[in-house]
Amino acid sequence: MSRSHHQFPAVKTLLGFTLCVAGFATTSMARETNTEGVNWPGFRGPNASGISEGHALPESWDLEESQNVQWKAPIPGLGFSCPVIWENRIFLTTAVSGKEDPQLRVGLYGDIAPVEDDTVHLFNIYALDKTTGKILWEHTSHKGVPKIKRHTKASHANSTPVTDGKYLVAFYGSEGLYCYDLDGTLLWKKDLGVLDSGFYVVKDAQWGFASSPVIYKDKVLIQCDVQENSFLAAFNLKDGAEIWRTGREEVPTWSTPTIYEGKDRTQMIVNGFKHIGSYDVSTGEEIWKLVGGGDIPVPTPIIAHGHTFITNAHGRMAPMYAISLDAKGTISTDGDGKALSWLHARGGAYMQTPLAYGDLLYSCTDGGVLTCYEAKTGVRAYKKRLGGGRLGFTASPVAGDGKIYFTSETGEIFVIPTGTEFDILSRNSMDEVCMATPAISAGTLFVRTQNHLVALKNGATSKN
Repeated sequence: MSRSHHQFPAVKTLLGFTLCVAGFATTSMARETNTEGVNWPGFRGPNASGISEGHALPESWDLEESQNVQWKAPIPGLGFSCPVIWENRIFLTTAVSGKEDPQLRVGLYGDIAPVEDDTVHLFNIYALDKTTGKILWEHTSHKGVPKIKRHTKASHANSTPVTDGKYLVAFYGSEGLYCYDLDGTLLWKKDLGVLDSGFYVVKDAQWGFASSPVIYKDKVLIQCDVQENSFLAAFNLKDGAEIWRTGREEVPTWSTPTIYEGKDRTQMIVNGFKHIGSYDVSTGEEIWKLVGGGDIPVPTPIIAHGHTFITNAHGRMAPMYAISLDAKGTISTDGDGKALSWLHARGGAYMQTPLAYGDLLYSCTDGGVLTCYEAKTGVRAYKKRLGGGRLGFTASPVAGDGKIYFTSETGEIFVIPTGTEFDILSRNSMDEVCMATPAISAGTLFVRTQNHLVALKNGATSKN
């Protein structure tokens, strides 16, 4: 195993003690929202972990032969938000263009020009039956010409909704923030103005909006890093009243915040370029700050082993950071190892949120290069490529039952086993473009393709 990572003077001392308090707090939060591996309440499931345990998951499937396919439901429009699940209901959003065939281009390329589509769009939200795929209800949250253009790999419904089992919050960027009950009744909505998360170097390159809302107890939390006047905000979940708003000196980002419930206070941890950081959920007050990294931050921070793992990769830097959950103040990359336990200066990912599964950390680039680290030390276990270098990867990995699922943009899903030895258990085609991160509930893998939502489960043979 390589030891090419940057180790700080105090890192060996830090690694000598267990971080059970932080681990317990994170686990207790997950239990509240993922009873027996059923609920998948927001982006990447409970606290963005990407993990659902307690049930056997399919290793392979065949859509044409309906092997391990429970159902396949058509979903109108173009939406790359992820499905979320509460008990027996699945919720997802989409944007229906006035064009019959909206432009979509996947793969590895560098074209920054946005899609030209000034037709009226329907910004829709759906509830489906988890067992059958039947649509239970649908509503149009907003109807109009999008205020911001989108990237050729994006949709106008990128942000994943979030639920706590009573409220359901959907975010369409410039088209507003909406809160429903689980039967589809609109409870409140907020117009947050134009939110332009385009390329800060070429401001005409509008790319839409992608950060997803987060629910913590009685609050809805959002990250709006945009071309001008970036901010974080907390709203009352019951009525949408603004609780606090904190300005950020930050370029546009596409990352979703992560919540960490500590002993003394709860943190809202965010990715960034000028300002990776942590904020107090109660007040919006900054707790710690780290400057630097890739200049188009996309991956969501994740929490494991007493640390938050944060990565980004664009421009001159592609770091992977392991930051202590006890950090305070300004963190330096040349520090003493107390706040920043380890980093890899060139070990980061551009699009995918990493996955901490057991004692290992998995990170995959948009070109399919998968790196496995020992999470506590940063020591690299292996570095291998998925797909031969020609496939693009945007969806983030999810895992359970000792299996990790990596979804390519062309719809090929690689299933690998957890562990320090690389292997590919299977490669499975979804027969359509896949940009959204899958969801897992009670032994079923839910994969959103360009035109469908598909339920995959061991032993299923339905042909609907």
